[in-house]
Amino acid sequence: MSKEESTKKKSKSKWPVYLSLMIVVLLVVGYFTIPSIQSFFNEAWQVLTSGNRKEVESWVAQFGAWGPVVLTIAMIAQMFMIIVPSVMLMVTSILAYGAVWGSLIVLFAVFIASSVGYAIGKLLGRDRVQRIIGKKTEKKVSTFLKDYGFWAVIITRLNPFLSNDAISFVGGILRMGYWKFIGATLIGITPLTLFIAILGKSTNSMKTGLLWGSLISLVIFLLYVWYDKKHKQTG
Repeated sequence: MSKEESTKKKSKSKWPVYLSLMIVVLLVVGYFTIPSIQSFFNEAWQVLTSGNRKEVESWVAQFGAWGPVVLTIAMIAQMFMIIVPSVMLMVTSILAYGAVWGSLIVLFAVFIASSVGYAIGKLLGRDRVQRIIGKKTEKKVSTFLKDYGFWAVIITRLNPFLSNDAISFVGGILRMGYWKFIGATLIGITPLTLFIAILGKSTNSMKTGLLWGSLISLVIFLLYVWYDKKHKQTG
């Protein structure tokens, strides 16, 4: 490969990082310079941290066609709101827009939020990211990702009770290939999204289903870890 081709390939691979950084910069600048944007984020924070799903759904519904954009922004913002689980936004999207469109919106929002998290991890580095997610969490997720790579991302996305946001930051810190990371993210989040869409008509069945789905995915992963360690010992 020539030097020119190598430079072009390197530049092309970095465009998702630059795009994600631009989104973050625009949001931060907008918050501090435009009163209406600041008011929007303050209201979003209040609603999303209320813990009242009906209030969240009502809030999203008022935006009409702009609802998907709002949900995408909320998915990005929740990476910094530890008490707002991403699964709540996924449920809200599907309840507000139906199984098909709601699921597509979720996948798009997760794609954008994960890209932003990856970019932040890659650009800020380990020390600054530790201030966001905590040193203990960063080390734990880093070890997990180093050991299992692609599969670590998939299982983390599949299980709503694992560190979804931390895996994005750490993926960037460890310089995991962007498309490999995003591919694993979409593979892992799709079954969870479909699961929520299928159970979306009943709150009780959804809670029960998510619990059982999480437990099953965790058991499958533990079996995989056990098999992997046994295989390495015998090998």
